[in-house]
Amino acid sequence: MIGVTDTEGDRAEWSFPAVPGAVRTARHAVHDALRCWGLDTAVGDEAVLLVSELVTNSLRYTDGPIGVRLMRPHPDGAHPCAHPGLLVEVSDPLPDPPTERAPGPEDESGRGLQLVACAARRWGTRRGKSGKTVWFELALPG
Repeated sequence: MIGVTDTEGDRAEWSFPAVPGAVRTARHAVHDALRCWGLDTAVGDEAVLLVSELVTNSLRYTDGPIGVRLMRPHPDGAHPCAHPGLLVEVSDPLPDPPTERAPGPEDESGRGLQLVACAARRWGTRRGKSGKTVWFELALPG
């Protein structure tokens, strides 16, 4: 069962069980939140793709839960935690950071972090109290 933690204001947050269908559910949740915020379609499509890759990665290596959080910049920039783009975080209970691979042309997996690195303005990982978070920031038009 999906757990909606917060969808108010400049933040949306969910918790997904590590079960088949979690990736699809996460994509729909992110898409709907970004559409409600009125963000550019291209940014939304990119965010949905990258969330899909990161949730898929978490699903492969952990039994969950998988957290997804979106934070958009405050419109007036006055918020103390203001950031210049759309910030997206995917968390799971596995403490080990993901590693970038160099997949061959015939490999069917291993490109998720490469997509994040190419598409995001910035990205990284950090350890938490119980697990890790992979985050990325997408530039917003304007």
